[in-house]
Amino acid sequence: MKIYEELIARGLIAQVTNEEEIRELVNNGKAVFYIGFDPTADSLHVGHFMALCLMKRLQMAGNQPIALVGGGTGYIGDPSGKSDLRSMLTKEVIEHNCECFKKQMARFIEFGEGKARMVNNADWLLNLNYIEFLREVGPHFSVNNMLRAECYKQRMEKGLTFLEFNYMIMQSYDFFELYRRFGCNMQFGGDDQWSNMLGGTELIRRKLGKDAYAMTINLLLNSEGKKMGKTAKGAVWLDANKTTPFEFYQYWRNVDDADTIKCLKQLTFIPLEEISLMESWEGAKLNEAKEILAFSLTEMVHGKEEAEKAQEAAKALFSAGAAENMPVSVLKAEDFRDGRIDISGVLASSGLVASRSEGRRAVEQGGVTVNDEKVTDVKASYEPDFFAGDGAIVKRGKKNFRRVKFEG
Repeated sequence: MKIYEELIARGLIAQVTNEEEIRELVNNGKAVFYIGFDPTADSLHVGHFMALCLMKRLQMAGNQPIALVGGGTGYIGDPSGKSDLRSMLTKEVIEHNCECFKKQMARFIEFGEGKARMVNNADWLLNLNYIEFLREVGPHFSVNNMLRAECYKQRMEKGLTFLEFNYMIMQSYDFFELYRRFGCNMQFGGDDQWSNMLGGTELIRRKLGKDAYAMTINLLLNSEGKKMGKTAKGAVWLDANKTTPFEFYQYWRNVDDADTIKCLKQLTFIPLEEISLMESWEGAKLNEAKEILAFSLTEMVHGKEEAEKAQEAAKALFSAGAAENMPVSVLKAEDFRDGRIDISGVLASSGLVASRSEGRRAVEQGGVTVNDEKVTDVKASYEPDFFAGDGAIVKRGKKNFRRVKFEG
């Protein structure tokens, strides 16, 4: 099976501009393609994971990836799927975030001469002359068409700033510059980027008389899983300092049953023949498929050793033995009030819940244990000594747990 047909079989492709031309380029390793990443944080997260895996697949088939970081567009912010204006980032923050991105991307794609390259659109966007840019690019965009674009519809009701209205033109101009500078002939992105991507292909056609192509990829999880990448502690990051390898493993281990096969197809490099055998698995066998998914992705992001530790820690949760690799949360003196901390505080401080109120609900629902004893009193509290030495094992539900220690 050639790479384009494999992308279809894995359910990755949502829509394309010129399928036969794209098929020819991709299958013959002639695609020079880019995917954009806005540097809104100092770490990539699982929302970027699908794009990184796609870049890896295509590079393995001989195509050349360009990772475009939005050092320039980051000053504006993509309004797609957003209900409010993004916070403005400083130049220093944007540059720092771009550097962090490259280190993480290097785990997925190979950079170097004739291989993948990382490009920052600040290199051309920040030096643009406004009047010249309007004359060169502005005439090729219809305001009527832009207002019909899906990426602006949600914001039109609440108010779309002129700053954000420029984002489509900026992204289109990125494609134009990448084509001129590096021969980039294809852009990939999510469905919400479709209008912006079409703008780029049209700009290249009008200005250069050349053809360029666009492809969007399917959203990963179903409507039940729109919370993708969210845990009690916030987003699931690829940075181990923000989301531990164990937390990353557990996120995928706990994916909805309905999404397990889809995630295996779209994110892992396990052959489709092997995945097809798992489609009929149920019960304990389906949990085995989830473990395969979690281990495969954790190994890809954090390495085999960390994946093995995470897997061992997860299994230790259900065994009587000590969990050497169990995730640890540390309580500090400031977490205690009058020398004690209540159970809601323990849950919130350890990251097992997002807030004290959520912690109280978890206790009331009977889903919290401390050292294998169910906690039924929301007012239950503990002194620092309770968490001394090896600490206490705190569980929320069957699959979320921490070894909680005190360090004064």
